[in-house]
Order: sequence, then structure tokens, then C-alpha cells
Amino acid sequence: MRSGLVYVLAAICEIGGCFAFWAWLRLGRSALWTIPGVLALVAFAWLLTRVEAAAAGRAFAAYGGIYIVSSIVWMRTVEQVRPDRWDLIGMAVCLAGAAIILFGPRAA
Repeated sequence: MRSGLVYVLAAICEIGGCFAFWAWLRLGRSALWTIPGVLALVAFAWLLTRVEAAAAGRAFAAYGGIYIVSSIVWMRTVEQVRPDRWDLIGMAVCLAGAAIILFGPRAA
């Protein structure tokens, strides 16, 4: 449960940080947008170190599924773009993969 919350917070920070750069470089917003963007990306990196996992690669791989779902939610809520069925199917597949990586039985 705790890892799930950390992953969601990390995703918000990563997507928000990257969107700040997108807003500056693609939407013509002020370069000052990069300041909170960088801070959000630093918070994202720190948050991923809080996940309980024996290997960083496993924590990052499981996070990938959460990131994809969070990106589609961001697209819908912030950018007001409705996901299509392929977005939703892809989300489900990625979430299943993340769950297998995160919760699969491990050999000793």
C-alpha cells in the first residue's frame, strides 16, 4: 500500500516537472516554469528511493506502469483530452505488468 502511494506521488512529480518544460518549450510559457519543474523532478527522483524494493531496476520497472496510467489521467484532467479505447487497453496491460513485477513471488 505504501509503495503504491509513493509511486502515485512520484508520477505526479515527474509528469508535472516534465509538463513545466513542455509548457515553456512547446506552449510558449515563461522560462520561469522550469524552476518548479526542476524541483518536481528532484522530488520524483527522491520519492523513487522510498519504494521498498530489493533492486532499483525492479522499483523503476514497476513504476513504469503507474507512470503510464498517471500520464493518461493527466491527459484527461489537465489537458482535457479524452483517452480512446487503445489508451485504456494499454493502461490495463501496463498496470498488469507493473503488478506482476511488484508483487510476483521471488526465489530466495
